[in-house]
Amino acid sequence: MSLRSIKSSRSLRLTLRFVIPLIAVMTLLAYLLVPLVDKMTLKWSVRDLDARSRLITSAFQEPLGELLLQGNKTKINNWFARVIQDERLYALGYCDGTGRLLYHTASFPAALGCSLPGTSSYDSPALLQLPRGLVHVAVNPVSVDGVSRGSLMLVHDMSYAQRRSEDTRKYIVVFFIVLCLIVSFITVLIAHLSWRGWIAGVRMFLRGDEINRSFPESSHSELQPLVGDLKALLRAVDAEKRLDDDMTFTWDAAALRTLLHKQLMGDQIIVVSNREPYIHVKTAEGIKVNRPASGLVTAVEPVMRACSGTWIAHGSGTADYDVVDKKDHVRVPPDHPEYTLRRIWLSKEEESGYYYGFANEGIWPLCHIAHVRPVFRTSDWLQYMAINKRFAAAVISEAQRDDPVILVQDYHFALLPDMIRRAMPRATVITFWHIPWPNPESFGICPWREELLKGMLGSTILGFHTPFHCTNFLETVDRYLEARVNYASSTIARHGSMTLVEAYPISIQFPPAGHARLPAIAQCRDYVRKAMNIEKTCLIGLGVDRLDYTKGIIERLRALECMLENHPDMVGRFCFIQIAAPSRSEIEDYQAFDARVRALAAQINLKYSAPGYLPVHLKVEHHEPEEVNLYYRAADVCMVTSLHDGMNLVAKEYVAARDDEQGVLVLSRFTGAAHELYEALIVNPYHIEQTADALYQALTMPVFEQQARMCSMRSMVSNFNVYRWAARMLLDAARVRQREKLADRIGVQL
Repeated sequence: MSLRSIKSSRSLRLTLRFVIPLIAVMTLLAYLLVPLVDKMTLKWSVRDLDARSRLITSAFQEPLGELLLQGNKTKINNWFARVIQDERLYALGYCDGTGRLLYHTASFPAALGCSLPGTSSYDSPALLQLPRGLVHVAVNPVSVDGVSRGSLMLVHDMSYAQRRSEDTRKYIVVFFIVLCLIVSFITVLIAHLSWRGWIAGVRMFLRGDEINRSFPESSHSELQPLVGDLKALLRAVDAEKRLDDDMTFTWDAAALRTLLHKQLMGDQIIVVSNREPYIHVKTAEGIKVNRPASGLVTAVEPVMRACSGTWIAHGSGTADYDVVDKKDHVRVPPDHPEYTLRRIWLSKEEESGYYYGFANEGIWPLCHIAHVRPVFRTSDWLQYMAINKRFAAAVISEAQRDDPVILVQDYHFALLPDMIRRAMPRATVITFWHIPWPNPESFGICPWREELLKGMLGSTILGFHTPFHCTNFLETVDRYLEARVNYASSTIARHGSMTLVEAYPISIQFPPAGHARLPAIAQCRDYVRKAMNIEKTCLIGLGVDRLDYTKGIIERLRALECMLENHPDMVGRFCFIQIAAPSRSEIEDYQAFDARVRALAAQINLKYSAPGYLPVHLKVEHHEPEEVNLYYRAADVCMVTSLHDGMNLVAKEYVAARDDEQGVLVLSRFTGAAHELYEALIVNPYHIEQTADALYQALTMPVFEQQARMCSMRSMVSNFNVYRWAARMLLDAARVRQREKLADRIGVQL
């Protein structure tokens, strides 16, 4: 059989496959629609005649009243006869107040009388079937000089409505026949287009290639008008499905495991981050295990427990090397191992250039609008590239197959996705950017902006905290790279691959791990008061941060000072505990910031302290999550005043810890959390007086208002937990993997 015959046969089968169901559907629609149209036409006609009857009665009130006063039956009947010359008004009758029919036209139905069939009301219109056909009967009251004198009965001929319905039915049948012929013609035309070209076009669409660049403009142009609409439709359907899932499904560790086995068929999950979830350090008592103060670890670690995968990270602890095996592996958590931690070793020089230099003196201030100038050095950039290559090699060595799911975490590994993509094209790379993404003008400061963007576009999915950050990234790529940016579908196509840019607001485990073992609120408060030497009558405020200039600690302390100055009655009645974990202390800007925080805290204490009272308790030291939770539960107010933050999980941790539904959250508008925790007191941390007023409002807020606000926020954090965050990304990854498999199958058939 010739190729032309094969293609013709395919076209014919495709035509019949579309046309026969189409004819059946059109016939069914016509069958269902015609009775509906008949009912609607009748309803509209009745409504028109009701209004017409009232209008006629109103117009006849005065002349009819005069004739009734005269009592001349002949004049009244003659007048009625002239009135019904209207082609629609069939008969008229007049009934007195006792219900007797006094005057009527010759055409008035004898069986009608002065009441409507089946009703005792004179105000209700009715339809009556007479031998001559269907009529509309309306009974309207007649008044003479404000005195009711009876009622006027108007009988309208409805035959015109029946004729209208018959015409409408004909038009509908003709319309559906014409529509069926047109759609069938279009279907046949499409079926006879090049089958191979269609499949190739669909294949390229599934893979995200640019159709215009892949094919000549003269061929496959039929796909052009459909692609944008199809992508927008798929995105809308996906958004609706997500919303439905958010309202009906509860995500937890068990649900996430089910997702992995059902949607990803138990595929291998690899997480890559700079910071490790557990740090082994040498102490006088032996090796101790610490958990770092990191929002990334807080969010990702519960996911890894559910996935039982492999986490690759920089081994920074003094005893990290002592506890790993020959492959640099160690099972964690130490008390109940559930996944594998693979450690990468860096020299002091490498850590200085890659981590402290390019990542935290360059990218970190570049992405955070916190008025610290980024510093870029070529030597740091070379170290950054080298370490990204080392982590890429570790990912490849840990991969047990050629298509694992790899979760790349944060700004330390902007180059890593493309490196993985080149080595393992079938891998699904999900990159989550935990910090904000700046506008294109700000990002343009970076000397290696194109290289960073190209590296990130090796991702299958690129996640940010908010849609605003997604838009910034799309605009940045549009500004600096030759790529096809589709804002409607939030995708970027470049060199035959496509990256989905999506917002995935990160969250925490709810309830937090070990929450059931925590003491009661009253016990936590007693513990903190005793540990900090705080009076029982003193209200407690709390801040929990890394010692970082983006966290707004200086602005927070100034607001505290302003509040004490404006409300002297709070001196002695309120103290503030600032937990500030040391961070990046080798960087000069962080050293200077540490000194400024200590100096400001000392200044406030010098000004407002008294015997037995210290307004600010500054704790620049590491605290384990369990201990931080004690402070959360003891605090009357928690202040999160970041100058710029991707999410800030401290806000959600405080809400999750307050199972008593008490306490108030003062939250910066420049955090991602402010887009979710609307019941917090939202402030601009740069506005010191506004933040001070919010702090005072929090301290004086009635218990019932605290409960209402906290209950709503706890519901949000409970529903939108870290498992839902991970599930959203993994579900998107599963859909992408299914689409790629479909494209591969189509490619094999061609």
